[in-house]
Amino acid sequence: MSSFTKNSFTILAHFSFLMMTALLATPAQAADNKTVLDGREARLGVLYHDATSGSRVESGLDLNLEVLWQSPTFLEAVLSPRPHLGLSLNTAGDTSQIYAGLTWSWLIADPIFIEIALGGAVHDGETGRASRDERAMGCRALFREAFSVGGLIGPSGSLSLEISHISNAGLCDDNAGLTNLGLRYGLAF
Repeated sequence: MSSFTKNSFTILAHFSFLMMTALLATPAQAADNKTVLDGREARLGVLYHDATSGSRVESGLDLNLEVLWQSPTFLEAVLSPRPHLGLSLNTAGDTSQIYAGLTWSWLIADPIFIEIALGGAVHDGETGRASRDERAMGCRALFREAFSVGGLIGPSGSLSLEISHISNAGLCDDNAGLTNLGLRYGLAF
């Protein structure tokens, strides 16, 4: 494994968790359906790790924490996506990841919404030859994309089903990729 070891990933994960906790310490605001999908939000979820049909290599569940911010005005030209920062920790000691990017949200029929997220991720999994119990991701830094469908709950909550995928798009020799699928609860703040 490269200089980016599992121990350094653990330290980085704890730092990210503390940073997200500090961000969540801001006063709560009243939210309507528009602000739930347009403003600041924290999401907590459980994801089925390595949900690739018929070829699951890694195991366990991922505990997922994600923070989204209000879209800055300079992103209006690209449909006002919200910046996000997230962390998925695998409960079985397999590949965990820290990710960031942009999330586009659309209320398609109140209370139902869909989302598309694009960005990048850094992981602690294998980069070289695949082992029996870990995927070979090729590169340490990967592309990340996600799709969600969900429903708004009350004035500031949401529940969504998300599928996310990380891979290097063929930029490195190995490119096993990793797909996760799960439920997340969001709370606007």
